[in-house]
Amino acid sequence: MPSGAEWFIVLLVVLLIFGGSQLPKMARNLGRAQQELKKGFAEANKEAEAEAGEDSTK
Repeated sequence: MPSGAEWFIVLLVVLLIFGGSQLPKMARNLGRAQQELKKGFAEANKEAEAEAGEDSTK
């Protein structure tokens, strides 16, 4: 796992590549993607639990 100094360097490189105006948009998109991923995992878990419940009743 990267330490604090390594994260700072990565952030600095990203800032230099994309510029300050693009960072909020990128962060927003990353947050939305993370939300969708969590929703997908939750839905998959519900489906798996429902299937497991159906299998045990047979």
